[in-house]
Amino acid sequence: MNSPNRPGFIPPHGHYQELLSYQKAEVVYDLTFNFCERFLKRGDRTIDQMVQAARSGKQNIAEGSQASGGSKEMEIKLINVARASLEELLADYQDFLRARFAHLAQGIQRSSICSQARLPETHHL
Repeated sequence: MNSPNRPGFIPPHGHYQELLSYQKAEVVYDLTFNFCERFLKRGDRTIDQMVQAARSGKQNIAEGSQASGGSKEMEIKLINVARASLEELLADYQDFLRARFAHLAQGIQRSSICSQARLPETHHL
């Protein structure tokens, strides 16, 4: 007989909607979907890659939570897939920023270096 303090043969699982990691992954998915619609051109393969990476992160957290009742090993594998998917998504965002705003970062870096060295910003480094 199961008591409230002792789970049965199969431990409690699911309820992934209550996990903070799932809630954050859901926000990341929604923001990524909107970001792609707003800032990327239709037909750009990056849209599919980013949306699928965000979706995979969210879905694998849910699936891992469901699998936890039967296999902790499967739960860990699915959570690692979610982590890898979200890491891939992060790299896509970094690529987007680097490709479009690298000139700003270089300018800021040059300005910072020149001011620290007390050189005019026109000085060639």
